[in-house]
Amino acid sequence: MNIGKTLIFIGAILILVGLLFTVGERLPLRIGRLPGDIVIRGKNSVFYFPLATSLLLSVVLSLLLWLFSRR
Repeated sequence: MNIGKTLIFIGAILILVGLLFTVGERLPLRIGRLPGDIVIRGKNSVFYFPLATSLLLSVVLSLLLWLFSRR
């Protein structure tokens, strides 16, 4: 029974991520291009470090794991 709930949860997360990628272009703040992400453009190269995106994902995942671990 527990493995079934886990598979349903993982499937729901995958659906949400798929929807985010599908409608992500239309959102006012694009995941991966948030203010606070570091982009350094040179003549022949680009350095990109998604600092704000990493922090946001960390907070969201921490809250989700905390909520589901309380059960």
